[in-house]
Amino acid sequence: MSFIRFDYQLFHWINQQAMQLSYLDGIMIFFAKYALFMFPAGMFVYWISKSQKKRMIVLQAILAACAGTAVSFVTGHLLHRDRPFVTHSVIQLINHSADASFPSDHATVAFACAAAFWLGRVRYRWGWVLIATFIAIARVWSGVHYPSDVTAGALIGVASAWGIGRIFIRMKLPALFIPHQARTLQSENRK
Repeated sequence: MSFIRFDYQLFHWINQQAMQLSYLDGIMIFFAKYALFMFPAGMFVYWISKSQKKRMIVLQAILAACAGTAVSFVTGHLLHRDRPFVTHSVIQLINHSADASFPSDHATVAFACAAAFWLGRVRYRWGWVLIATFIAIARVWSGVHYPSDVTAGALIGVASAWGIGRIFIRMKLPALFIPHQARTLQSENRK
């Protein structure tokens, strides 16, 4: 069995749950369309806590989401794949343009933010990972992505968060924003 055939069969099985478990459709529509906005809301809460560590994590999440979206954009143009509703008969719960399906931008951004929160060890980090996972599943359930689309998006998002985190550590970027660390860094450089 080819990978594309397996991907379609898995998509079909998940998407058919919308017909069999229709009482979950409202929840899936929420996660597919609106749950991504929970991440900016979480960033806002972390930012106003006035903890410099949390502000660095928010900055990393924003940069990871931007980097992941850029990679996703380029990948989508190089490896264009039609959305499931364009090439198959699907249960489509949400309206969507017929642009590139691979990789999922929603999964990319959700997992970039969730991974940044996870790596930053914020409170409730499991919750952020669960939200990102539900977003990915809901995009398939709703008929706008194949499983491989959301998996690739998740991998791009996690890799972006990890890469941005490494850049912050290597360049000692928190020291640029936290006065105490900047003074410590300056005194170390004088020695």
